[in-house]
Amino acid sequence: MTDQSKPYIPLTADNSALVLVDHQVGLMTGVRDYETGELKHNVVALAKAAKVLRVPTVVTTTARDSMWGPTFPELVETVGGEHIIDRSSVNAWDDPKVAAAIEATGRKKLIFAGISLEVCAAFPAITALGKGYDAYVAVDASGTFSETKRQAGLLRMQQAGVILSDYATLMVEILKDNASPLAGPVYGALDMPWATLVGQIAKAYGK
Repeated sequence: MTDQSKPYIPLTADNSALVLVDHQVGLMTGVRDYETGELKHNVVALAKAAKVLRVPTVVTTTARDSMWGPTFPELVETVGGEHIIDRSSVNAWDDPKVAAAIEATGRKKLIFAGISLEVCAAFPAITALGKGYDAYVAVDASGTFSETKRQAGLLRMQQAGVILSDYATLMVEILKDNASPLAGPVYGALDMPWATLVGQIAKAYGK
């Protein structure tokens, strides 16, 4: 379980990295806890905001050519297909190339998202904890195949001490200051409809 006595150290652009696991076309077709369009939106928004904030991102697939197909195109457009690491291991961290890429970021706070939530996100996040990292999972940029799997995955991660959050909150925590010159691009990348509406209202009233 999480040690509540530890002081809160926020996510920053200097201490964080993003790890996106198995957002593949074949796996997307089985997701049942989010609509496909919503999940794609959230994953791409997370990746775009991380890019604006200059948070290093590691992207991996499993059995891309034999079982689960390629990363969905909208995400490839954001991260670049040449940087996606394919592997065969179930736990992404068990692949030496993926582990080396994560370690090469030099960051100790790792944000994970994956399909499926209880395997692709949970396994490397729990592994990260055991290796001395802080592990976060963007739940709404992950997805799984049944409500049972979702609840079991969330419970297992909470028991292990993984910090669960949503994609936008994690990126806003890194942004930290709405007066930052990156604020506009970050909120634009997050693409939250209500935020766009608020901005339009503010402009209409000259604020």
